[in-house]
Amino acid sequence: MLNQIDKVLKKHQDLLYAGYVQDAKKEFAEGSLTLAIVRGEDLPTPESLKVGFAPYLNGMGEAAGELRRYLLDAMRRDDFSRCEELLTAMDDIYGILVTMDFPDALTGGLRRTTDMVRGVVERTRGDLTMAVEQRSLGRRVENLEEKLKGKGGSKKSHD
Repeated sequence: MLNQIDKVLKKHQDLLYAGYVQDAKKEFAEGSLTLAIVRGEDLPTPESLKVGFAPYLNGMGEAAGELRRYLLDAMRRDDFSRCEELLTAMDDIYGILVTMDFPDALTGGLRRTTDMVRGVVERTRGDLTMAVEQRSLGRRVENLEEKLKGKGGSKKSHD
């Protein structure tokens, strides 16, 4: 569909670059990048997606937000198997975006997206750290309860 839009609007550059098409390309890049990361696949390139660099980079930033949701859902399912990997991917996205120092007119508001990604990564890091610590504490309590049961049950308090 994006290819069709490009063909149809080739003679109407004012519409092609009014923002609507660029937003659609950003959304397409976001979905494609998120899917590749979640599946553990190589990232598609801007060329393979047939989107420009600005929609691609902004889509990459938005993908970090989707990865946060995916990671939080995994934690709710008590599946921590890929959480560190996904957090690293989010960190990598931020590391790439923060190096893009071009005017916003060229990057389509990438600075704002990069600032959003920084906040998303830090909140996710905090949430994951707390969840891992709570999970560890829960396991230690369970182990302690098992040890106490093995020693003849829990002691009754005397009033």
